[in-house]
Amino acid sequence: FYEKTAMRVEFFPIDLMYRIIDGRATLLLFGPTRDGKRVCVLDSTFEPYFYCEDKNGLRDRVAKLVVNKGQDAEARVVSVKPIKKRLFGKERSLLRVVANVPKAVPVLAKHIREEFEAQSFEADIPFVRRYLIDKGFAPLTLLRVDGEHVSSPRGEGFRVPVVRATRIEPSQGLEVLNEPRVLAFDIETYSPDKRYAPEEQSILMISLYGKDFQRVLTWKPIDKDSPLDYVEVLRSEADVLMRFKELVEEYAPDILTGYFSDGFDLPFIKTRARKYRIKLDLGLDHSDLKTEGRIQSKASIVGIAHIDIFKFIRTVVARSLQAETLDLNSVANELLHAQKHDVPIEGLVPAWDAGKGLSAYAKYCLIDSQLCYDLCIKLWPNLLELVRIVGCLPPFDVCRTGFSQFVELYVMRQAQGLNEIAPNKPTYTEQRARLQRSVKGGFVAEPKPGLYQNLAVLDFRSLYPSIIASHNVSPDVMNCRCCTDAPRAPTERGTWWFCQKQKGFLSSVIEDLISRRARIKDMLKREKDPLLEARSEALKVLANSFYGYLGFAMARWYSVECAECTTAWGRDYITRVNKDAEQRGFRVLYNDTDSTFIAMERKSRGDVQQFLFDVNKSLPGIMELELEGYYPVGLFVSLRSAETGAKKKYALLNEQGEIKVRGFETVRRNASVISRELQRYVLEHVLHDRSVDKALTHVQDVVSQLQKNQLPIDKVIISTQIQKDIDSYASPGPPVAAAKRLRDRGMPVGAGDTIRFVVVKGKGLIRDKVRLPEEVNANEYDSEYYITHHVLPAVEKIFAALGVTKEQMLGAMESQAGLAAYFKPTPTPSRSPSKSTIKTKTTTKTMNKTSHHVTKKKQKKRLL
Repeated sequence: FYEKTAMRVEFFPIDLMYRIIDGRATLLLFGPTRDGKRVCVLDSTFEPYFYCEDKNGLRDRVAKLVVNKGQDAEARVVSVKPIKKRLFGKERSLLRVVANVPKAVPVLAKHIREEFEAQSFEADIPFVRRYLIDKGFAPLTLLRVDGEHVSSPRGEGFRVPVVRATRIEPSQGLEVLNEPRVLAFDIETYSPDKRYAPEEQSILMISLYGKDFQRVLTWKPIDKDSPLDYVEVLRSEADVLMRFKELVEEYAPDILTGYFSDGFDLPFIKTRARKYRIKLDLGLDHSDLKTEGRIQSKASIVGIAHIDIFKFIRTVVARSLQAETLDLNSVANELLHAQKHDVPIEGLVPAWDAGKGLSAYAKYCLIDSQLCYDLCIKLWPNLLELVRIVGCLPPFDVCRTGFSQFVELYVMRQAQGLNEIAPNKPTYTEQRARLQRSVKGGFVAEPKPGLYQNLAVLDFRSLYPSIIASHNVSPDVMNCRCCTDAPRAPTERGTWWFCQKQKGFLSSVIEDLISRRARIKDMLKREKDPLLEARSEALKVLANSFYGYLGFAMARWYSVECAECTTAWGRDYITRVNKDAEQRGFRVLYNDTDSTFIAMERKSRGDVQQFLFDVNKSLPGIMELELEGYYPVGLFVSLRSAETGAKKKYALLNEQGEIKVRGFETVRRNASVISRELQRYVLEHVLHDRSVDKALTHVQDVVSQLQKNQLPIDKVIISTQIQKDIDSYASPGPPVAAAKRLRDRGMPVGAGDTIRFVVVKGKGLIRDKVRLPEEVNANEYDSEYYITHHVLPAVEKIFAALGVTKEQMLGAMESQAGLAAYFKPTPTPSRSPSKSTIKTKTTTKTMNKTSHHVTKKKQKKRLL
């Protein structure tokens, strides 16, 4: 490998950066080879550039342009070349301007814009991202490099072999990095008052977990009667930090992962190392661990991808999770069916002070690392496919990027191959103007509250993406002159149509996404493959994010008109389906943007399939109405302040006995634990057992326990995600009050963070009674608040849909009718229903008691 100067290397790039070497921008690509050896590849063949308008006589002036002449930051034009590009469907004459260094690009573009009054394009694309867009290969995919070896493994400035590339190309076969070398870590700190104060508090333990490797570093002897072979006791905290550094170097990971390690673990380690003047030069170029930012903090290591798996879960995975909160224990329980070591963490400081019972906390620390490792391995296919599909984001950036950026970067990469130029980012003024415009959303009907039997749910496959593709919705072909007789979008304001002869840029991009996913789904029908499943999910997420991107104020390819046309067609198609279903004898119960819920009445499943077939024959392009599923029972509830049905709030029981919940507290992460648990309990007994007895009794028991403050603190914790910086809230509510308490304790808090708090007894506004869970004793929470604002609202409308009043919920009932009395009947032939359909427990006394609380008018409303 090192004997010959000329060489060929195949490796998977996992981290990228650039440096100026001999006055030239040089890309540094770090990653493992096929046999796991790490390498650094240098590429000096790529030049920084941007575009500007090609006006009369401008080419010569631009070619001679030098800004900050003679200074260290001199920005100089190296070359200029005329080029043709398309922008929103129109061909433009442009100049491709090459700069001396990447930092010169925005300087030169600004000068041309201000002094020459010529528009510039793509001057704000970071150099590494520009490189990946143009080269066409993605991180984590196998690359073949021809070049020369320029340093030894321990050569100048690098820990790994360095190859100067003369040629880089993707290897045949599209091989990807399926099994990176992952090292997970976790720390435990001395924090008796639960503050975040790394300048004052010590690190007590650091755990590391990898393949065939586990270690806990500490500096106080562990219990002699509970020896743990993975514990290494050192003399001091400084020695623990030094040993941590040594073990990371020895293990040589491709991925270093932690849970909220951006905001807690690595900044804490960095601060403690600074105290002892320890240099954490973990980078493969011997550079220091870099931490930046406080609220939206991030920590990076050159050559090693730091994956804060919490951030990836929060950004990409959370929407598909049922976990009540995104803490490590809840997420691990759902994804891994594993849990943290069951030991009260508040006992760590007393145990440390006493020097007893530390083995339990060493195990606790290690298992945290193990869970983090297992999560990273499990979610690696999802991260890998998102990196590969977006194409121009390394793993480090994918964990810290939102969906609008995923869409934009994906489109920019496609634009490169289609000779399209990316529009400039909107100015602040343009963004503000865009924010004043709104788009009418999808059609969502108000259901009639009640409990129904034999439902079929139909939905459009990828409704908005398929509309964009099928109707050619794209700003570059909108209101074309060649198709003035084209069908108009059914919008309520404005008149828009789209070209019937030429495919639009954005519509072609999204159609390709949908087609690729369809092919993958066909492959998955033949063979299950975790990587293909992750690829299908990544393509789905990107496609479904397109509509939102069109109306996103900061989008380059912004088009509120296209967004309006998309939702207008969506409303039109769903209302057509409703009309056709009613004409076929189905009863439409509810609509939710792309779905129709129908009661099958006297219809069979064959009738449903025939209906789908007939509808799909009339749909354009790739649009398709699918059967989402059959449900024996479905529950719809009313709004809290009205008798009308609540939108986007229902519970369905499928044929496998699983409950699908939408909109209830049980799937919201901003409700208290007890309200979620109680609601789930009630829904299960109502939908499964067809009896409200157990559900009602359990509600009464919970209310009684709350009144006596007998429920533990963890049941009354409320979790809410902060959507923006806490100082930007004009009228701060309870979550912001809790976030400020966290900040006062030294914890970094910002947009996207989940805040946990408890409301305690006392006078004043709710926000004045907010406390952090660790600040509250069992008898201090405000039981009346939780009963009136969490428990009763969580179940009241469920029972109301069954005819049970609020008074009955709270009082002890002598007897309770089964659900036969509360089912909304549907017209059936004059024959008796099957006795096995519903468990009946109806008595005259009970029916009279129930009707005492329900007027004849309400009784009539509950009848079909």
